Amino acid sequence: MFDRIRHMLIKEFIQVFRDPRMRTVIFIIPCIQTIVIGYAVTLDVRDVRTAVYDLDNTTDSRELTAQFVRSGYFRVVKYVDHDEDAQALVDRGLVSVVLHFNCGFSEDLRGSRTAQLQVIVDGTDSNTAGIVLAYASRIASVFSEQVLVERFDRLSGSPRDTNLVELRSRAWFNENLESRDYFVPGVIVIVVTLVTLLLTSMAVVREKEIGTMEQIMVTPITPTEFVLGKTVPFALIGFADVLMVTLVGTLWFQVPIRGSIPLLLFATGLYLMTTLGVGLFISTVSQTQQQAMMSTFFFFFPAMLLSGFAFPIANMPETVQWLTLVNPLSYFLVIVRGIFLKGIGADVLWRELLTLAAMGVATLWLVGRRFHKTLG
Repeated sequence: MFDRIRHMLIKEFIQVFRDPRMRTVIFIIPCIQTIVIGYAVTLDVRDVRTAVYDLDNTTDSRELTAQFVRSGYFRVVKYVDHDEDAQALVDRGLVSVVLHFNCGFSEDLRGSRTAQLQVIVDGTDSNTAGIVLAYASRIASVFSEQVLVERFDRLSGSPRDTNLVELRSRAWFNENLESRDYFVPGVIVIVVTLVTLLLTSMAVVREKEIGTMEQIMVTPITPTEFVLGKTVPFALIGFADVLMVTLVGTLWFQVPIRGSIPLLLFATGLYLMTTLGVGLFISTVSQTQQQAMMSTFFFFFPAMLLSGFAFPIANMPETVQWLTLVNPLSYFLVIVRGIFLKGIGADVLWRELLTLAAMGVATLWLVGRRFHKTLG
């Protein structure tokens, strides 16, 4: 048994590594993908292109505009004098925000009346628009508080010593609220999933196309030995990819890893049982490598979207949330983010680990049954 598995392993490693392009896909492309996606996938909104439509043109309106700029979230690129100019800038996508001050803004502000600032936001991207409006509301609130303090000091004749309420906030696990620290561990999961799925989905169908499947079928190899011979090489490649992209995430992006590396590798092993099993199942039901590749992406994209990588599962419809319960990506994502950001251990993640183990065993069992039927 072990001798047959050893020969299968040798054959798979030779078949994978003899092609220089395949070596690049396995080891270089995942690192490049991690760097590119790590920069691209972020919810941080900075330097929003902003136009100012200031009909008041007073010290107060200019000061509030300056506070928007000093925040780092807004960058004024244009001053306009007409409604048509402001609308044209937004329509053409040249700016995303317009700060509109009406005449009398400063007079209302100093005259104990409500001064109005209109913030026009391009709502094409609703998520970015919501974040921009939250930033604008916060800046306006701070400016309003400063004006009230000045008015109080002027009326009382003496400066106020202390605030009645001082808010001090603290964020745990992601102290600087950097979205990259949240997304990069997820990128590691996505990259490893895609690489292992593609490799294993091509494994059996490649044997069919080059005509060696019949030779394997007439050998005394058992379904268990076949599955082990096909999965172990790609599992080792998966472990290597996890270590490489983890190094990229921690060294390049400075993402903290507060938890246990052995636990991360153990969870990776459980997760790879599922992805390798799914890839082999796709390979056994496909007749060509093109079919296998299309089937892989048919599985991968829904699994990614339903994993909680970009969209919180709690915000999904209840019916869709039930579908996420059979998605191995969602469990592994919780484990990886918990190990990276929170430093939690198996005492907290045991449910996710147990679920991945059950899914992996069930998937590999189905693959063994499928291969047995193919042999028959």
